[in-house]
Amino acid sequence: MSCSPVATRASAHRPPLRLPRRAAPLLTTVLALLLPLSAQAADLDGASLAAWWGVPFAGVLLSIAIFPLVAPFVWHHHYGKITAAWAVAFLIPFAAVFGPGVAGVTLVHALVAEYIPFIILLTALFTVAGGIFIRGNFHGSPGFNCLLMAIGAVLASFMGTTGASMLMIRPLIRANDNRRHNAHVIVFFIFIVSNAGGSLTPLGDPPLFLGFLKGVEFFWTLRHIFPETLFLIGALMAIFWLLDTWFYRREGVEKVDPTPDTPSFGIEGRINFLFLLGIVAMVLLSGTWKPGISFDIAGTPVGLEQLVRDGALLAITAASLHFTPARARQQNEFSWAPMAEVAKLFAGIFITIAPVLAMLKAGTAGAFAPVVQLVTAPDGQPIPAMYFWASGLLSSFLDNAPTYLVFFNLAGGDPAVMMTTLAPVLAAVSAGSVFMGANSYIGNAPNLMVKAIAEERGVKMPSFFGYMAWSAAVLIPLFGLMTLIWFR
Repeated sequence: MSCSPVATRASAHRPPLRLPRRAAPLLTTVLALLLPLSAQAADLDGASLAAWWGVPFAGVLLSIAIFPLVAPFVWHHHYGKITAAWAVAFLIPFAAVFGPGVAGVTLVHALVAEYIPFIILLTALFTVAGGIFIRGNFHGSPGFNCLLMAIGAVLASFMGTTGASMLMIRPLIRANDNRRHNAHVIVFFIFIVSNAGGSLTPLGDPPLFLGFLKGVEFFWTLRHIFPETLFLIGALMAIFWLLDTWFYRREGVEKVDPTPDTPSFGIEGRINFLFLLGIVAMVLLSGTWKPGISFDIAGTPVGLEQLVRDGALLAITAASLHFTPARARQQNEFSWAPMAEVAKLFAGIFITIAPVLAMLKAGTAGAFAPVVQLVTAPDGQPIPAMYFWASGLLSSFLDNAPTYLVFFNLAGGDPAVMMTTLAPVLAAVSAGSVFMGANSYIGNAPNLMVKAIAEERGVKMPSFFGYMAWSAAVLIPLFGLMTLIWFR
């Protein structure tokens, strides 16, 4: 590597760089831990792990569920520290048992291969969608709410559930800001736009994109689970309309909005639609362009396509911040608080979930063998109904993308066979992984983001268990009907 003459002359007059006295031992320790990592595999052997390695992950989930109820002040100010404590509670014992090298590989893989790309994509979508202000004096009647959700559901399969959620949630909140009962509106928005709407193309939800990368045709899900999607969204819309109409009439909504918006319809920050197209293009590019070049980062291979995608997404994020009129974000009441909450919580989730996913990938040799055995009949044939429920219930709390892959591979993993002979099984896994992400706040990333935005705007959202009461009452019976109709 050569230096320019200017750089060489400048360095000749610059004092040598010295590390702070306390930083040198720390850097030496970090390097000693990281140097051996490149020689080790990035995959955990799930067959060697006991079920109790999943306790820190369960601790993160229970903290998200319980702390806001029993100690809301503590949680609001220290949720990042609590989540980090559970991550440390996993990493330190794991390093003690399996060695710091294996623990380091696991941490680097969770961050570099999964968390960082995930959070970069979410940040880009959050920033770009937050720069689009849909202007108008919207009135949150049951019919108008259904219209916004229907638009969001259609957009979700083409710009992703996160993009559609971030675009549509703010006008929906503004439309209902004069209503006493509006939490149910956000709950059904999560059901419909943040989850069910993303089931028709690989652009809609990460599990389907992984299937596309494995060889599943782009429009396969559109052809094979369109009836299920139409049934679920249609049923949710009907239930919501009946419920919202009851609330609307019971509370006697004022005809004149006490918090009126700008009366004329319009869209500000329209340049961000181009940025949204850029995000979609980068996601597709990373899945179809395979230059065959990768870089090893402490045992985790990172492809050139991932680096190009993530670099482009960061550039799009910066461009959106620079070119979007400040007025558009101000009117959207845009802030980074929801993004910060999601980033901190999912950092702990991605780290502590690693052993759980490894145990699932181990199949019948892992601690979760009973779960794996449930999906196979005595004659060795896969049971579509069990694939639907197993992939779905696990996707309610685990990352639905790797959960999809676990059951995709468990059924054979050959895309040609999965799309033909085992089409009912692939349809069941696809539907379960996408639809049942709505069962909890952490089942899909936009769920938690929508909740955070709504709470920041003054909506009193249900607690973790309160939300699950909604999903149990509304979604589970619908999933039962879908099982009887399509997945028997």
